[in-house]
Amino acid sequence: MGRVGLFDLEKHFAFYGAYHSNPINVALHMLFVWPIFFTAILILNFTPSLFNLPHIEFSLFGNHVDLILNFGFLVSLIYGVFYACLDMKAGSLAALLCMLCWVASSFLASSLGFSLAWKVVLVAQIVCWTGQFIGHGVYEGRAPALLDNLVQALIMAPFFVLLEVLQSFFHYEPHPGFHAVVQAKIDAEIKEWQEKKQKLIS
Repeated sequence: MGRVGLFDLEKHFAFYGAYHSNPINVALHMLFVWPIFFTAILILNFTPSLFNLPHIEFSLFGNHVDLILNFGFLVSLIYGVFYACLDMKAGSLAALLCMLCWVASSFLASSLGFSLAWKVVLVAQIVCWTGQFIGHGVYEGRAPALLDNLVQALIMAPFFVLLEVLQSFFHYEPHPGFHAVVQAKIDAEIKEWQEKKQKLIS
C-alpha cells in the first residue's frame, strides 16, 4: 500500500483487470497463463550454465535430477523476487511456484531431450496463446493487454492469475480495501475505453 511506479500493485492490477473483466476470459487465463510460463522455462533449461556455476544434483523418487543455474533459473528468480516485492504473502507463493516450475521443467527437460522438448513447448505455446486470444476476441471483446504494454502483460500475468485465484477462492487481499480500490480503477478505465471506442465508431 502506498507504493508507486514499478511496485504499484494497485496500478498494475487495475491495468490487467481492465483487460480481463469477463469471467470466461478470466477462467481461460487461469488455465493457460502458468503453462505458458512453465514451457518457456522448459526451453530455457537447455541454455548453458551461467558463469560456469556448479550444477545442483540430487535424486527425486529414484530419478536423477540435474539442476543447471542457467537462463531458466535466472528468469524464474527474477520473476519470483519481483512478485515478492509487489506483495510479500501472495508474492512469496508466486515465487515458490516460479522456482517449482524451474525444478519441474528441469526434470522434464532432461527426460524429454531437446529434440522432443521444443515440439512440446511449441504445441503448448500455440494452444495456450490461442486460448487466450479466443478469450479476448470472443468473450472480452477487447484486444489483449500485451498489445498496449507488452512487458507489463508478460511479466505480470502469472502473478495476477494467482491473485485472481486467491481472491476468488480465499477472498485474499494484499491489504484491506485493495480490491475495492482496484475495481473502481478498473471500472473507470473500462468506461474510458468504451467512450473512446464509441467516438471511433461514430
